Amino acid sequence: MDPDPGLDASPGPSIHVDIMSLRGSRCVVLQSFLLHTTSSLKSFSMSCSVRAKTRLGMESNPSVHEVLNTFDTLSEILLLLPPEETYKLILVSKRWLQIISSPFFRHAYLAIWKPNFHLIGFFISNTSYVGKKHVERVRRPRSESSMPLLSTSSLGDEVETSGALKKLGYYIDSSTGVLLCGRHPKAYYLWDPVTRKQHKIPRHRVHFEEVCMSLITEDCPVEGFSYKVVRGECVSYAAHSSKVRVEIYSSKTTTWSYSELACNEAVSLTPWTAGRVIKGVVYWHATGGKVAIYDTEDEEKRIDVIKLPKTFNYDEQVLGESSDGCLQYGWSNKSVMEIWKLEKVGEVLEWTIQFKVNFKAMWRLNPVESARFSTRTKETQLLAFFNQNSDSVFIRCDSHICVFDTKTQRVEEVQYQGRGSSFVWDYCKVLPYFQLSWPCSSSSLLEEGNI
Repeated sequence: MDPDPGLDASPGPSIHVDIMSLRGSRCVVLQSFLLHTTSSLKSFSMSCSVRAKTRLGMESNPSVHEVLNTFDTLSEILLLLPPEETYKLILVSKRWLQIISSPFFRHAYLAIWKPNFHLIGFFISNTSYVGKKHVERVRRPRSESSMPLLSTSSLGDEVETSGALKKLGYYIDSSTGVLLCGRHPKAYYLWDPVTRKQHKIPRHRVHFEEVCMSLITEDCPVEGFSYKVVRGECVSYAAHSSKVRVEIYSSKTTTWSYSELACNEAVSLTPWTAGRVIKGVVYWHATGGKVAIYDTEDEEKRIDVIKLPKTFNYDEQVLGESSDGCLQYGWSNKSVMEIWKLEKVGEVLEWTIQFKVNFKAMWRLNPVESARFSTRTKETQLLAFFNQNSDSVFIRCDSHICVFDTKTQRVEEVQYQGRGSSFVWDYCKVLPYFQLSWPCSSSSLLEEGNI
């Protein structure tokens, strides 16, 4: 890192560390750390020395041990390291663990480095079991789980075999690994897969027959973990209403707040469809081939709608977040898949196509996988996006789930544990379940003090 402007940029003091003075695993971890960051340590030692001379009126030449034990200086050094290196350093000492696990460090780190997400598995959601009037609702067979998980990880295996999901109702949404689930309209829960703790959300005040729901989580450096649960009422499009009733539960206030959002045109949300939350803004599917946009921090209490670029009945449609934090929209039919991105051009939001692929051409480039999956007799469809990723998407062929790389055009099957062949896939939504790998809070997300 460059020294402060106007300060003496002469070479800093040389750094010598007696590695053998450290014990056990600390020796190996710290040695690796110093090999990666020697130049950074020199720069920061020089900067620290200059600060000491400026503040104390005398020249200081701190040792590397003093530098590594300074909270601000060590934090600045650790911010330079990639996630795969930094998270290992919690083994060095309790001091380093305290720094790396602090909300201030996590907040600063995520502002510099792209979050890393780990795929736990895929939830299978059959919306015919939830919502609707009781006489119209399909009864779920007892042999079928209310929230089946196709596990792709050891954590997913543990969650599935523990039986914890059986008590939580149906899948609704997730954010950074925290699950929102429940049995509409009786009860909603949050569940943390790491601590295996659940928290029942207080009963809502207003009854909506059909809803769209989303979960928003935040990790503030001062206030710690907090969340919002957003419920939007879905009414018949025939009503031609330009208002949407919403109710938001905030963990900060521990209460539900009711609002009526105004729209400049008739709007009707599509019930029980998977929306997307990007930086506190909720995106929900709306009837008529549109997306409803609701900023939960906007004091004007309005909801906007924008027409999707292409919509046809019975096509697969999914929403996601791009690498640069924009809304992605994907659709597919029997032969083609397209991915679009919503960007602001001047003061106007516009859709721009990112790529288009013909499934037959895609499988010709992947002959081994094509032969294994019998793609000539079975349809291919778009399933979902990765978290904050524009380069890959999930696709499905029969009960096989694959990753399609948009740059290399390669297809790779995702191995999962579960009875994928037992589902009627055409009537189910397959929702990838991601957890924020690192940095995340070291304490329980659902501790009493945080909810």
